[in-house]
Amino acid sequence: MEKKDIERINELARKKKTVGLTVSELEEQQRLRRAYLDEFKANLKATLDQVYIEREDGTYEKLKKKPPKN
Repeated sequence: MEKKDIERINELARKKKTVGLTVSELEEQQRLRRAYLDEFKANLKATLDQVYIEREDGTYEKLKKKPPKN
């Protein structure tokens, strides 16, 4: 995400606290926030994909995703 997009998110947040946002500004804010969160999650996943756990016997095992709870 570009710096100008993050600045726009912050600008809209400040405006929302003071004078409020129009419908189009609310939609833009939601779109920008979703894009930011999606990029953040992708970066976090890429980082976690590079994590290995060292076992007591000295072997390394790739970090695994927990199974979903029922």
